[in-house]
Amino acid sequence: MLLEDSTAVVTGGSSGNGRAISLAFAREGADVVVADIREEPREGGTPTHELVEQESDARATFVECDVTDLAELEAAVDAADEFGGVDVMVNNAGIFRSEEFLEVEPDAFQQMMDINVRGVYFGSQYAARKMVESGGGSIINLSSVAGLEGTGPYVAYCTSKGAVRLMTYALASALGPEGIRVNAIHPGLIETKMTTEDVPILGTDAGDQYMETIPSRRAGQPEDVADAALFLASDMADYVNGESLVVDGGMTSTG
Repeated sequence: MLLEDSTAVVTGGSSGNGRAISLAFAREGADVVVADIREEPREGGTPTHELVEQESDARATFVECDVTDLAELEAAVDAADEFGGVDVMVNNAGIFRSEEFLEVEPDAFQQMMDINVRGVYFGSQYAARKMVESGGGSIINLSSVAGLEGTGPYVAYCTSKGAVRLMTYALASALGPEGIRVNAIHPGLIETKMTTEDVPILGTDAGDQYMETIPSRRAGQPEDVADAALFLASDMADYVNGESLVVDGGMTSTG
């Protein structure tokens, strides 16, 4: 039980990568606060917090949370107090869109920054305040391979995820002396509603061509991201701080 007697807060925890992370953590003993704007998983099925309690001995609760609303974000972190306080903070909530650089409106850009950057910054801050009091913890920020390499159709998204990468490095330096580890995960092409509906990549001719650039020759699954998060949250990563863990099937290794 890698996370026995710990409590995790997972933003965007109802669906996709956040759902897989919540379930993986619970199976390894963590109580989970599922914080999201919606309770129902986008992929359908039992709400994540209910499934946690059905499939494990862990406790779970759902907290409605729009990460652009800082009061709701802080309340989500505070909800972990019911289970003993936050030990692991997973800043997973984010949006993904494809827009030509010359066409992006200021409001759309600001929304991207508010969710993908500001939400991560203050989610980390609220959790870190608790962790300093309790003696340490682990913060995991979901970036993207788009935070490592620039891609023309995703300039705003790359900007936001690059900010998360550098924020992670700075937070590791700032919080390491407090016993708090801060790391980032950079997923590649993962099969979620983001890549099949929001910005349809998988299931298209372009997506099939894109798959040829991935040495593993498959799209990643949310469980692949969850396994990486589980490692970073656990004592196995006790000396891993300020790291960028790439989960992309080797895509970025090809240049």
